[in-house]
Amino acid sequence: MITTSNVSLQFGGRKLFDEVNVKFTPGNCYGLIGANGAGKSTFLKILSKEIEPTTGEIHIDPSLRLSVLKQDHYAFDEFTVLQTVLKGNEKLFKIMEEREVLYAKAEMTEEDGMRASDLEMTFAELNGWEAEAEAGTMLAGLGIDESLHQKKMKELVGGEKVKVLLAQALFGQPDILLLDEPTNHLDIYAIQWLEDFLSKFQNTVIVISHDRYFLNKVCSHIADIDFGKVTTFTGNYDFWREASELNQRLLSNQNKKASEKAEELKAFIQRFSANASKSRQASSRQKQLEKLEITDMPVSSRKQPFVSFEPARDLGNDVLEVKNISKTVDGELVLDKVSFMAQNGDKIALVGKNDLAKTVLMDILSGELEPDSGSFKWGITTSLSYFPTDNSKYFSGSEDSLVDWLRQYSTEKDESFIRGFLGKMLFSGPEALKKTNVLSGGEKVRCMLSKMMLSGANVIMLDGPTNHLDLESISAVNDGIKRFKGNVIFTSHDHEFIQTVANRIIEIDKKVTYDEHITYDEYIERKRPNAK
Repeated sequence: MITTSNVSLQFGGRKLFDEVNVKFTPGNCYGLIGANGAGKSTFLKILSKEIEPTTGEIHIDPSLRLSVLKQDHYAFDEFTVLQTVLKGNEKLFKIMEEREVLYAKAEMTEEDGMRASDLEMTFAELNGWEAEAEAGTMLAGLGIDESLHQKKMKELVGGEKVKVLLAQALFGQPDILLLDEPTNHLDIYAIQWLEDFLSKFQNTVIVISHDRYFLNKVCSHIADIDFGKVTTFTGNYDFWREASELNQRLLSNQNKKASEKAEELKAFIQRFSANASKSRQASSRQKQLEKLEITDMPVSSRKQPFVSFEPARDLGNDVLEVKNISKTVDGELVLDKVSFMAQNGDKIALVGKNDLAKTVLMDILSGELEPDSGSFKWGITTSLSYFPTDNSKYFSGSEDSLVDWLRQYSTEKDESFIRGFLGKMLFSGPEALKKTNVLSGGEKVRCMLSKMMLSGANVIMLDGPTNHLDLESISAVNDGIKRFKGNVIFTSHDHEFIQTVANRIIEIDKKVTYDEHITYDEYIERKRPNAK
């Protein structure tokens, strides 16, 4: 069990948490949610005692082992992959190192023998004999081949390192497990393995994720950061969202009825307070008015943008023809004679383990990159808008205000129109005058989506549109693209996003290895190793 007692945290003049009292109990998986900037990662660091709170305490039984998903991808560069995983249980790892030193001696003293006996006992208690096998099983489940186990971490690429660090956090059945965005950079197979692992995990888990499907699969509880507090709810993310929306509606209706009753009482008191025959009734109404409680609805830190793409013209039947596109990047062949055609109505999800291949293909189709060979042709009725995974070139060197930045992409130049549009995307009032060179990752994403929405395009391409967004913004983008009447080609690691948008799945592993009009869930089912 892990509990907080009156935990507060203040940065400068801003209080991020205010006397948080919350308990996380064994056997439960808590999804830690909140708007961007609410302090989710910071709260995990407080729980792991990486950050000291301004006031209050964290209580963890000293006998319990706490494990944290490490974010420093270079901390273990000089260790092998297998050693890095084993270091997830630091006590066991130190015993293994000491055993190795003792048994390497040419001769052991009596004292060495006694120490070896103690070590063997603790080694067995910590399940040391099964440790390497357990680590290997985890690495295999996450897609790390056995050929990499003895390589040093510095020899691995980024996505491989993430998987090893995740295996490290999970290793050895920790009593408390803290995971900050564990599905980042994982392919669908590794995510499925992690979902299964956490579903069977018997101890305490606290996890941050922007993947709604993942939260629904693994969470038994939701811990919501809002109003500077942390409140826990029983149920998964969808249950929390529906209950939260219902509660807000009920509270709003309650306030409305109370306000109407108050106005009625005030009117009666004003009308009859000077009338002797009605004075007793007026006095009674005054007492009712004083007792009437109107709850102040707290202003949530959550805000949802309005995302809607409206094509300026209809799309013909022939949308896109791709013929034998090949491309080599830094000496590696990432696309090898990729060919497919797109027709009106296609909403295509590009999937596959190699994110670079998908990004390169999108950059080629948008005209931002030239293929080494092959060609593509857009239909004569198409107008394209593209959301690249790297949007830095649209903002680098610019010191424009958001109003001026967005105006250059709008046919309507009036400032009130631009401000109104930015307001829908959560840039209201002085926020609309922010300089583009100080925007956060999430703010840049909302700007790029605004640019696309103004384009009137009937084909949109999006490479990772949900990156950097909070759950509310992800839902808004998801809904906006679902409603879009044109064609879509996109990439995403968000399961629900792909499942609810795509009607066609194209898998790319250098070549097109799978192409079918099918839902994402159907595709995953067909790709399972035991699928017929």
